Amino acid sequence: MCGRYASTRGPEDLVQLFQVTDRHPATSLAPNWNVAPTDDVWAVLERAPHDTGDTSPAERRLRPLRWGLVPSWAKDVRIGARMINARVETVPEKPAFRSAFVRRRCLLPADGFYEWQRTEDPVTGKPRKQPYFLHSADGQVMALAGLYEFWRDPRVRQEDDPAALLTTCTIITTEATDAAGRVHPRMPLALTPDHYDAWLDPRHQDPDALRALLGQPAYGHLEARPVSPAVNNVRNNGPELLDAVTDER
Repeated sequence: MCGRYASTRGPEDLVQLFQVTDRHPATSLAPNWNVAPTDDVWAVLERAPHDTGDTSPAERRLRPLRWGLVPSWAKDVRIGARMINARVETVPEKPAFRSAFVRRRCLLPADGFYEWQRTEDPVTGKPRKQPYFLHSADGQVMALAGLYEFWRDPRVRQEDDPAALLTTCTIITTEATDAAGRVHPRMPLALTPDHYDAWLDPRHQDPDALRALLGQPAYGHLEARPVSPAVNNVRNNGPELLDAVTDER
């Protein structure tokens, strides 16, 4: 599972890192050290230019999307809070993700992600959860494999109203390996740069070939460090959340 992550890179950095060709200059998101479900997050995706048809080359775009995928057929936007993750083992078949897996894939840049390990309080003996921050050892940005979807709000009558259309996303997860496996059994799945083009290409719609791109998580060596339980509260946000802590008890 991936329920929190950090994404602090600015749009200028992300445009260069992911070779983005289309970024709306007025769009910006503040650095976020405690990304939580329903937050707006940066996403890299490819779509054909408007009104040009499917024959035009797709443009690589940097866009903010809401984390928590809302299927196009959903009656209530609140379903998105339960769809922040899609399991790699079942994502091609699940009704909520099946169409997006074939046609609407994205990358979600992250500095790293948080997971919680069940442990025992050394003083009271009561169970507690210790948060860890996991990141690539070389400090490189992690490109989490994601899907995105469009949802039209039935309460907004005017179709040209910006509030009528909501674009949401989910993160694909896999079995945890390396340091992540010692903390939690699941982790977000990242792609290597040589797979970016194939994953983002909306014309690439072969489910088996797409699934093959997700066969091996691409982190290099992961490092995990215990961090403050302050990250448990979504209202807390700052670089201090990434600082390593020791249990003085």
